[in-house]
Amino acid sequence: MPEDRKDEQDQTDRRKFIQGASCAIGAAVGLVPTVAAVRVVLDPIGREREESGGGFVKLTHVDDLPPGVPVKFTIMADKTDKWSRYTDVPIGAVHLLREGLGEQETEEDAFEEPSGTPEETEPPPAPEMKAAPKVTAFSTICPHLGCFVDYRSAEKDFYCPCHNSKFDLAGKALNKTPPRPMDGLDIDQDKLRATGEVWVNYVRFKTNTDQKIPLTSASGA
Repeated sequence: MPEDRKDEQDQTDRRKFIQGASCAIGAAVGLVPTVAAVRVVLDPIGREREESGGGFVKLTHVDDLPPGVPVKFTIMADKTDKWSRYTDVPIGAVHLLREGLGEQETEEDAFEEPSGTPEETEPPPAPEMKAAPKVTAFSTICPHLGCFVDYRSAEKDFYCPCHNSKFDLAGKALNKTPPRPMDGLDIDQDKLRATGEVWVNYVRFKTNTDQKIPLTSASGA
């Protein structure tokens, strides 16, 4: 092959190589946004997390709870995903139950007038710490498979319509469907005693097990 034709062939081969390499690099670069787009579509819900899950939340005042009748309250919290922060988003709910007034000491019983003359009356004992009103908090999530439990006023029980789980007002299972009682939640007894405010520590627990196992966050499943 003549020398000039050989040089021309080499230049043609180099041009083809450069074009092919450019196409390959362009395809690889173009693939990055595509993969990122797929992750954007699939990932945000999985990465969504609770910032305030597991903390105490103020729900109401004890005077606003009717004795002996459960009342449902929505738990609001801040949530953050990969792009945004959301405030006051509902993350769950609880049932609050205040004990019946018949189970508490009446105000008249607590403050009886002393009898006898002042000389005959002994000094009253030092006042004891005020007892907190008895309020119980239950998660509305059924411990069976995670459906929502509602209060039935006619039957005076808690009921899950998904698989007919039933609980009494103390949270005890009334049939064999639920693997454990309703999940009770902690109440800040100091605030309840001092101000009457009901602050609840909202936590979600693993379902379909007889053990009360907290999840890593309030939004877990």
